[in-house]
Amino acid sequence: MELVNKNEVVVREDRNLLVITHLSQYLDFVTGFGGLIVPLVIWLTTKDSVIGMHEHGKSVINFQLTLILYLVIGIPGILLFGLGILLLVFAGILAVVMPAVNAIKASNGESPSYFGTIRFLS
Repeated sequence: MELVNKNEVVVREDRNLLVITHLSQYLDFVTGFGGLIVPLVIWLTTKDSVIGMHEHGKSVINFQLTLILYLVIGIPGILLFGLGILLLVFAGILAVVMPAVNAIKASNGESPSYFGTIRFLS
């Protein structure tokens, strides 16, 4: 479905691209850094032309920034208190489960919801 808004930008529904945006977070496990960069590029280039991309892209970026924050807090927490391992395990479970759950939601046309995410971008 294609719509044309006031600025003559063609707006289309592309659930596959929304799914790819969520699943691209798994690049962190392959490259170590692609899980933030690739969704950011997809979001910035298509947020005005794909229906729902603005909402899904912000959710992915907020989630990735939250995971980075958890790691920054958790690693010194291991050395100082030993309890940082719990935060890292929590972040690891979230990093594996939540992108898949939200990719399924995106394919069904539902709004994303990432558990434990701090909203840096609103």
